[in-house]
This record gives sequence, structure tokens and C-alpha cells, in this order.
Amino acid sequence: MTDFQRQRRYAYSAIDSRKTYEWPNGKRLAVYIANNVEVFRYGEGKGAAIAPPDQATSDSVYSWRDYGNRVGFWTMMDALDKYALPAEVQLNTAIYDECPGIAERHRARGDEFLGHGHTNSDEQGKLSEADERAFIRSCTDVLEQHEGKRPTGWMSPWLSNSPVTLDLLQEEGYLYHMDWTMDDQPIWMATRSGGKILSMPYPIECNDNRGIVWFRYTSEEFAQMLIDQFDEMLEQSAKYPLVCPISLHPFVVGRPYRLRALRRVFEHIDRHRDQIWLTRPGEIAAHITSLPAGIVPGS
Repeated sequence: MTDFQRQRRYAYSAIDSRKTYEWPNGKRLAVYIANNVEVFRYGEGKGAAIAPPDQATSDSVYSWRDYGNRVGFWTMMDALDKYALPAEVQLNTAIYDECPGIAERHRARGDEFLGHGHTNSDEQGKLSEADERAFIRSCTDVLEQHEGKRPTGWMSPWLSNSPVTLDLLQEEGYLYHMDWTMDDQPIWMATRSGGKILSMPYPIECNDNRGIVWFRYTSEEFAQMLIDQFDEMLEQSAKYPLVCPISLHPFVVGRPYRLRALRRVFEHIDRHRDQIWLTRPGEIAAHITSLPAGIVPGS
């Protein structure tokens, strides 16, 4: 098919045909929890699917999301602490000014910080190349200023990519991104420099903002979906190593009735912790880079 439009970042690879490997300590399933800590500009910018587009920047929607940083974040973090679950945080850098104490809570736990834009009112995929590079660089600089080191991972606000986003991330020193969602294993993707950037598995369905707000699952349905995903991947991982990511947003799952259902997920994972690698994506990326060439697709 000479007229078939194809992406050029990675080649097709059936998971059944790949070389196998293990995670540290012989584990076969890596599990990480992503905490999306976001801030929104008042009265302008991108909204949320809870409201029709003409109401997306209303006071009610703004304050609904602001609940996450005022209340939901703190109760959700208490639940993570109760079960000693590590996490990573994709942090809008405006959080440092708008919500003091949030970054400190993650920092005290030793959690990983990812680049995630300045606010979630804006997408980056429509920027010019020069503006997008400046955007990535400025976010990275703010994180380095506050956390004392540059992040190795990036997730674009709203997973919004331009044709050169991955090239820019690799050129700005990023090891991995979480914007493409085509696999249950990390794979290497090509960049224009001849280099590569790692694609980290990231969930669309096992994501409370998508699952609960967009797809309208109940809290119980969402919790059961996470448990089923975990159990099935644990069984599949006997055959090949897998990554099981869980994506959470404090303004969604931090609501008391939803948090009660989420705790049951945490309890379930905790009961199986001896069988899995509870980790953060930066540690997964570091392990992948330690593997010999030819093991991971794209290497």
C-alpha cells in the first residue's frame, strides 16, 4: 500500500515475538502509580468533560477541579502512605506558587517528579517549534530549581503532541515520555537526531479522569477495573515482563466516596506486593537502559 500514511517513530513488534527479560529481583510485573497534580487558570483555557464546552471555564468547573488540590490530594496521599505505596507525580509547575506544600509532600516520600507543563489549561501540541522548545525548557528549569535535579520523564498536558514533541524532549535531555499508549512494555522510539526516547506505558482506561469523568464508570466499576487489570497482567507476566500503570487525579478520585473504593485497590495490590515490583517510571526507564541492545524493541 504505497499511499498508506504511517507513523515513523517505531516499527511493528508483536509482544509474543519479543525477547524476554526480568525486572529487578526476578519480578515480572512492574506497577507504578501516577499522580496528576494540576492547576488551572481561572476563567480561560481548556476545560473538562464534566461540563458542556460552553461551560468548561465556569466557576463551578474551576472550583470542582480546585477541590483536588485543597482536599483530594491530601486524603489520597494519606491512603498511599497507609499502604506504603510509591508514586510519581506529573506536576504542573504553577503548583509551586499556587498550592504551597503539595510538592513538599511528594518530596518527603522520595517520589519522582515528571515534567507536565505549567498548567493544564493549555496544550503544547499547537505551539510553534521554537515556542514548544521554550515551553519544555522553562518547565524543566522550574522543576530543577525546586527539586535540585532535572526530571528524566515527561507527560504532556492532555497528552498533546506536535509533530516534533518527541524530538524536542530527547534534545532537551529527557530519557522517556508517557504520551503514546500503544504497549504494555517500554519501547524505544526514534527521534530526528538519530537518537531515541523511551515510551513508558501509560493508561487511558485505567485512568480516573478518563474512566470516571469521560467514560462515566462508577467508583466501584473503576476500582474493579483496576483490580481486574492488575490480576490479569500478573497472570500474563509469567510469559513476558509487563508494566501495570495506574493514573489518578486528586480532583476526581480524591472525593470521599471514590477514595473508599480506591482503598480497596490499594489493599489488593498490597496483598500481592511480594510478587511484583512496586516502583516509579524513572526506575523502570533506568532498568531498561541497562539491558543489552536488541532486547527491547527499538534498541
